[in-house]
Amino acid sequence: MTAINAKKDKKIIYYKELNETIRNCEDKEITLEDVCGQRYIGDGINGKKIVINGTPGNGLCAYMNGAEVIVNGNAQDATGDTMNEGTLTVYGSSGDATGYGMRGGKVFIRDNAGYRAGIHMKEYKEKFPVLIIGGETGSFLGEYQAGGVIIVLGLANNNRTIPVGEPPVGNFCGTGMHGGRIYLRCDKEPKNLPKQVAIRTADEADKDQIKDYIAEYSQKFDLNADEILSSNFYVLSANSKNPYKQLYTHN
Repeated sequence: MTAINAKKDKKIIYYKELNETIRNCEDKEITLEDVCGQRYIGDGINGKKIVINGTPGNGLCAYMNGAEVIVNGNAQDATGDTMNEGTLTVYGSSGDATGYGMRGGKVFIRDNAGYRAGIHMKEYKEKFPVLIIGGETGSFLGEYQAGGVIIVLGLANNNRTIPVGEPPVGNFCGTGMHGGRIYLRCDKEPKNLPKQVAIRTADEADKDQIKDYIAEYSQKFDLNADEILSSNFYVLSANSKNPYKQLYTHN
């Protein structure tokens, strides 16, 4: 494994230089030390494993095409933007627009995510994006979602502002949703859902569809998957009368 320090002579290495060093590294496994806001790490990369110690900047793993990235800390905005394939694991929280336009792969956030997580997520044939957030999210979760699955677990952590058991989302969840599903682990339905969103209590068949994702998430963060799945979940999907679906060719 190659170790790369993101600082040189106590100064932060400019993001272009750092990303060029990563791309030119022949080693398939890379550890980045002292990362401090450098953008676009892991963009378009495939076939590598990158461990990031620090806080990466915006656009982490954008267009990533099959790598594995692990962040030991928080991530900033647009994490996993238009990601194609691979796995991103964040041992902390992520900023706004996490999973923006995801087309495939998996993003696992241990704690919270900001506004507009999962906006424009989509799926096509074998490409199926998965976004799991352990804590809570801001408003506009799953805005214009067209495919894939978003799971928000509402687990207790040090950064939560919404009481446990309450819907772990902000306002306007699923606005413009026309495909895919959102699973919310909570005891109460979110209020004021848009007309484009249908909601029901998850049954065992619904939970079976996400049990493998929950198992993978739980293994990464040392949680009890069975205990999580035994909780109440709500499933959000596009209303069958949703006028938005007429605008998209996959319908």
